[in-house]
Amino acid sequence: MRFIKPFYTIALCAITLYSCKKDTDKNSGDTVFFGGEVINPLSDFVILYNPNQAIDTIPLNDNNRFELTIPEPEQGLYTFKLQASDGMEYQTVLLESQDSVLCRINTMEFDESLVFTGTGAKKNNYLINLFLENEKEDKTVLGFSQLPAAEFEKKIDSIRSKKQKTLDSFSSKNTTSELFNDLVKTNIDYNYYLSKEVYPFVNYTSTERNIIQTLPKNFYKFRSKVDYNKNNLVNFAPYYSFLVHHLENIALTEHFKTSTDSTFNKKSLDYNLIKLELIDSLISNDSIKNSLLIRAAVGFISNNKDVADYDALLESFTEKSSNPNHKEYVSNIINSLKNLKPGNKLPNLTLVDINNIEVSLNKVIKKPTVLYFWSSSHKTHINSHAKARELKIKYPEINFIAINTDKSNESVWKNIVKQYHYATTNEFIFKHPKEAKHRLAIYPINKVMIINKNGNIVNAHTNMFSIHFEEQLLSLLNQ
Repeated sequence: MRFIKPFYTIALCAITLYSCKKDTDKNSGDTVFFGGEVINPLSDFVILYNPNQAIDTIPLNDNNRFELTIPEPEQGLYTFKLQASDGMEYQTVLLESQDSVLCRINTMEFDESLVFTGTGAKKNNYLINLFLENEKEDKTVLGFSQLPAAEFEKKIDSIRSKKQKTLDSFSSKNTTSELFNDLVKTNIDYNYYLSKEVYPFVNYTSTERNIIQTLPKNFYKFRSKVDYNKNNLVNFAPYYSFLVHHLENIALTEHFKTSTDSTFNKKSLDYNLIKLELIDSLISNDSIKNSLLIRAAVGFISNNKDVADYDALLESFTEKSSNPNHKEYVSNIINSLKNLKPGNKLPNLTLVDINNIEVSLNKVIKKPTVLYFWSSSHKTHINSHAKARELKIKYPEINFIAINTDKSNESVWKNIVKQYHYATTNEFIFKHPKEAKHRLAIYPINKVMIINKNGNIVNAHTNMFSIHFEEQLLSLLNQ
């Protein structure tokens, strides 16, 4: 549920005083300095996104350090990414005028090793601790969610009150900016709101319909305070996560008014069309609206395999989105899925093996085959490989082929294959990943394709972790 992951450790407490002084001196005038050191680097750069998602690629020097001075900076939450042992990792840092923030990261223990020092570190450490606390609370709140609504409300009211007291204490001892205060207040309030919005979905004592209908009258009283257009916080997890689940909840409530469903069905076309309408009517900020629209559209496509429903969804989506790239992307996914019907041949795409030899995708299909995909940006590739090994033992007649979808970053791909001891016989990377992901409609990344011995598609959109997956494999073998 959380976008920003926990990170804080006292043991790794500082970069040298000399470095702090040297780098702090760089920040003169209306600038911001961001830099640090990467331990055990797996790539030679760090990627930094500013609040509007413009990108800077910062190279590592010979000492594995990086630095960037930002003149006339846009103040707000920045996101930085780099390759780590579990894939592409990211964290956020609050940068305001005159800040000089340093960080130290060990890619082998990314979250646990990250520490900030320098001017601007205190506020970031506060945010870090708050995010860490949120992560720890997830399981606790899930347990509370099994309680009756009134008791649940008392529990999360107590959590919220405690966080507010901590903020009041911090603010009384430190000079804080309006932006920092807004971030923390948003974190506290919208995490509280989020807990209430997900309550009907994670309470397992009854159906969603029954739970929604029996909630206390003022359970969602906070909704009158919701700001749907906080553009400066569109990439802030507590706010964005709240919007996602809030809209799901309202859409489901509206769906129940005209349907006989009693449980939440992500595949329902009616429910998803209602959700698109709500996003369009409640949100005026284009950045937030477009982000939520494409998330909803692609989520529906991922869950609903009935291509007959896609055109209605696409029509509604394209009417509401103002982002031409998003429209093209969703349209391409739908068109690709229509071309991947059972019985059709696979597109003839080019793969590259571990020895840099190019080979046609169709030529590696020599017997019943499962194609699964992974990326260094997603941790799920580790679980997929383990699951594939397990299934290979049970179904030796089936070939399991892993294909990396990254942007031809073959060195990173090879390092990960070596690090995790993947069998190289059936490991490939796409030569043209953008084209391949489009033509095979690879979304989400844990999507799996089942191909028969003749290279014909049996199932273009399944999941290795589904309880029905082994039934599909047995059906493949019985063809």
